[in-house]
Amino acid sequence: MKFVYLLVNFFAVIVPLLFSFHPKIKFYKHWKAFFIAAGIVAIIFLLWDFIFIRLGVWSFNPRYVTGFFLSGLPLEEILFFICVPFSCVFTYYCLDKFYKLDWPTRTEVFFCIALSMGLLIAGITWLDKLYTSVTFISTAVVCLLLKFAAKIKWFGKAVTVYSVLLIPFLIVNGLLTGTGLEEAVVQYNNAENLGIRLFTIPIEDVVYGFVLILLNLFFFEWIKAKELRAAY
Repeated sequence: MKFVYLLVNFFAVIVPLLFSFHPKIKFYKHWKAFFIAAGIVAIIFLLWDFIFIRLGVWSFNPRYVTGFFLSGLPLEEILFFICVPFSCVFTYYCLDKFYKLDWPTRTEVFFCIALSMGLLIAGITWLDKLYTSVTFISTAVVCLLLKFAAKIKWFGKAVTVYSVLLIPFLIVNGLLTGTGLEEAVVQYNNAENLGIRLFTIPIEDVVYGFVLILLNLFFFEWIKAKELRAAY
């Protein structure tokens, strides 16, 4: 049982990792960009993790982790911010490579504003719930900054891909929040969230996952573009 979280990470990443070498995909050529991007984003989210553990927002069940900790964070949680983003960025890369996923500019702008405003209002409404407010408000701010300050052109594509990723998300996050297990791997303090769940998954996790992927995609695309410019 100690290897449950470790195995979740392994099975989340193994297929995309192997298919990175497929001759029609060749994602391995972008590993450097990915790992730099994932490292930057992991620092942000591990700091978030560290603070929330100290504040009692969530914790990790010792039954399902190997017992190796760094600053109070299990090794498996650190690996999560590499394995899951790898699979998500790989999926985005493949779908973008083989399909036309672009949204009309006006639709993309409208959706970004509507989503951000909805999240901001919800986050401010539930300021007393730390996981809800921090997740919703930070995601809204990131969406607005990426779209209107960084002027990304792929926001709509990211939404489409994340919609597809919700299927494996429900499996991975479902396991981590207790689906099929006697207890949850990640244990939430329900006083700090809305108490609304998709099966066993707090609704906040869906938003948390979106901002995690958005930031990984932003740094991945930015670094990849810099590498391309340097090659010419």
